[in-house]
Amino acid sequence: MARFELKLPKMGESVAEATITSWLKEVGDTIELDEAVVEIATDKVDSEVPSEVAGTLLEILYHKDDIVAVGETIAIIEIVGEGEDDEIEITETASTEENGQVAEVEKTIENGFEVVAAPISKTSDLGKFYSPLVRNIAQKEGIAIEELETISGSGKDGRVTKEDILAYINDGKPAPYAEVKEKKTDPILKEVQKAAPISVNGEDEVIEMTRMGKLVSKHMVSSLQTAAHVQSFIEIDVTNIVKWRTKVKDTFFAREGEKLTFTPILMHAVAATIRKYPMINIAMDGERIIKKKNINLGMAAALSDGNLIVPVIKNADQLNIVGMTKAVNDLATRARDNALKPDDIQGGTYTVTNVGSFGSVMGTPIINQPQVAILALGAIRKVPAVIETPEGDFIGIRQKMFVSHSYDHRVVNGALGGMFIKTLKEILEAWDLNQEF
Repeated sequence: MARFELKLPKMGESVAEATITSWLKEVGDTIELDEAVVEIATDKVDSEVPSEVAGTLLEILYHKDDIVAVGETIAIIEIVGEGEDDEIEITETASTEENGQVAEVEKTIENGFEVVAAPISKTSDLGKFYSPLVRNIAQKEGIAIEELETISGSGKDGRVTKEDILAYINDGKPAPYAEVKEKKTDPILKEVQKAAPISVNGEDEVIEMTRMGKLVSKHMVSSLQTAAHVQSFIEIDVTNIVKWRTKVKDTFFAREGEKLTFTPILMHAVAATIRKYPMINIAMDGERIIKKKNINLGMAAALSDGNLIVPVIKNADQLNIVGMTKAVNDLATRARDNALKPDDIQGGTYTVTNVGSFGSVMGTPIINQPQVAILALGAIRKVPAVIETPEGDFIGIRQKMFVSHSYDHRVVNGALGGMFIKTLKEILEAWDLNQEF
């Protein structure tokens, strides 16, 4: 009989961990090939983990609500066979040199690939276990094993989680591991910094935040603490687009079987604008700028519970209006039905959110890290406007909208941020009423 280690699969470049939400099988249950064993949730999407083998569930290593790093073994499956127990992994130690110092590094052979862990032991002298994710963060931040032992863990059996070590880093390392300079704080200021207690009486309803709500909240606060948010605004005359859509929407539906909304038209123009300004299509990695080759547009979509999710249209600049419409409608429908796959929300390089769908004239959206910009589309409104003609100016009714551009001023200056939406305006206002789709 052989044993197979079921590991938490990789779910995209930006996903390092997931939360166990429900086990679909119990110890002793028979599992078929590709049958779902456990449900997991990330900060982006819920998903199932299928088994790569058929057998019997022998052991469950994590429980509901536990946070697991990608690549960690979450269960053991017993495979009925003639051979001895399979050798799942081989561990050896090697030396690595960094900044003139030699440290022991653990090398693990998994599925034929060599994985090098951070040069911090899995367990300390006190017997504490540290996951590869925690060890890698500790190594990057220069936290020694002795210092790691001082961090209180909130995980199972007091295990230090990613949140624990990040909170420790963000709150500042206590002495003697970091220099702490005593600062005199005004007692009044100290009181202001404390959150005021909220009184709850018998008529108030206390509502617990959902898991996704907590994750979104954390992601938004982290973005504001990371990026230097700056906004630019511009008003765009979309009268020609409104007229063109009204003229072709019935024919479009009859031919393509898809409803033509304003969103794919606007997304198509955004993709064309990004091609003209590729330095908007970048990501920040510490002090490095990653210039993305593909233009993958994130599209903020509302879920049935009121939360927002951002599915991604891959290679958006290569789609025509028909292709963009089908991509937008498909992702929006599957988002509402909670049927998105992990790959659907990965790899975004620029995000667009339609605040106009809620009646808002404009908004100041928060950047979706690690991207450096996000565009908010305001509501389309009929407004009186000055119309310039060769015969003179006159007042008329036009269809107009505001767009708001939030960008990271660390890497995107005002000229680039402003020129981007100016070019978007020029593309949309030059829309040909007679063009085909």
